[in-house]
Amino acid sequence: MAKKSQMFSRVLVANRGEIALRIIRACRELGIETVAVFSEADRGAPYLRLADRAICIGAGPPSESYLNIPRIISAAEISNADAIHPGYGFLAENAHFAEVCRDCRIEFIGPTPEAMSKLGDKVSCKRTAKANKVPVFPGSEGAVTEEDEAADIAKKIGYPVIIKASAGGGGRGMRVAHNEVTLRAGIKQAQQEAQAAFGNGAVFIEKFLERARHVEVQCLGDKYGEAVYLYERDCSVQRRHQKLIEEAPGPGIDPRKREDVCKAAARLIKAAGYHGAATVEFLMDDKQNFYMLEVNTRVQVEHPVTELITGIDIVKTMIRVAAGEEMPFKQRDVQIKGHAIECRINAEDPERNFAPSAGLITRWEPPGGPGVRLDTHVVSGYRVPTNYDSMICKLLVHADDRKQAIRRMDRALREFVVEPIKTTIGLHRDLMNDAAFNQGGVDIHYLERLLKK
Repeated sequence: MAKKSQMFSRVLVANRGEIALRIIRACRELGIETVAVFSEADRGAPYLRLADRAICIGAGPPSESYLNIPRIISAAEISNADAIHPGYGFLAENAHFAEVCRDCRIEFIGPTPEAMSKLGDKVSCKRTAKANKVPVFPGSEGAVTEEDEAADIAKKIGYPVIIKASAGGGGRGMRVAHNEVTLRAGIKQAQQEAQAAFGNGAVFIEKFLERARHVEVQCLGDKYGEAVYLYERDCSVQRRHQKLIEEAPGPGIDPRKREDVCKAAARLIKAAGYHGAATVEFLMDDKQNFYMLEVNTRVQVEHPVTELITGIDIVKTMIRVAAGEEMPFKQRDVQIKGHAIECRINAEDPERNFAPSAGLITRWEPPGGPGVRLDTHVVSGYRVPTNYDSMICKLLVHADDRKQAIRRMDRALREFVVEPIKTTIGLHRDLMNDAAFNQGGVDIHYLERLLKK
């Protein structure tokens, strides 16, 4: 392939909140104009003023705005945008949207629809992984439709097993079964939930690890077949399959295991002909054996953790490779420096089973100081809407080692004041002082067990 590149003149940001602001800032530093789209629920949001142009695309519900492909494409066409960055969530992993962008001659800043389909669909991804010697869980070869078929597979690989939606993620269309009775009930529920959430009711079955760590590898690819890894993140502190704390590098991981899993991840995205940012997610057992979970074909919420330990701007690199540039660095140039931790601060009340806490923020006093980064679109006077995800910011710290990073995060959390809405700041402070977390290596169910005490 001839190596041609021409940087974009104008990028439309098909998202909202902190990731929209993150992309606007990256484009500004690359000399690219930006077009922000917004819903009526986000009208007046301060970050919209930082874009060169802002266009309303509909009412508050996502289906009428951020998930409405015709309206987003229309906004791109009337503003003469030559590329669209989808951020994360909403349409970021929608292969049809990527295809519509291509048909309209608008560059989708992400993978091709073909690569997205190959890795975004869990059944197809598993086949590709096995063909490229990436470790996967034992389980069904493809989608499972009948209860008897599911029971036969579970009997062969042994309980417990997990039922997963082939499309999508975030814990939807997912059930754990410890016996045949719960398997037969769970597969129907998972199929119905997957169909409702993703428009695709296909599910498959894998062996389930009772105590596993969630470790993911950040990768980047360009249009010329280059694929590099930016090492791993540990995302084991979760509630209902939703990550709350991410850190890099993974605490206590054997260097040889780290190299093996990182090389496997890069091998997978290269085999898929993938360009842009991708995260290959793995579960790790108590012997540090890794099994591929899925691939996120977009920029991750937690990408800044990796940026802090590598010094590489992932969002800028996505834009550059989408414009046709070669990868601006080689694998040998990527080095781990220090330790980074991210806490997702959500507008939720942990005392009321994490009930959403939308409303007006009248007091917003963010932390600062050495090694502290805050990715947010929130300011004092901002009203948290009810239509979207409850995350209001990502608080990150970077230090020379994990122990210092934990202390720095604890200090930053103590400085952080958000009123009068409820947030998860207090929960994060408790975790920074939790003995098991400090020792490293907590499993994905640790927080849920802790909350039940």
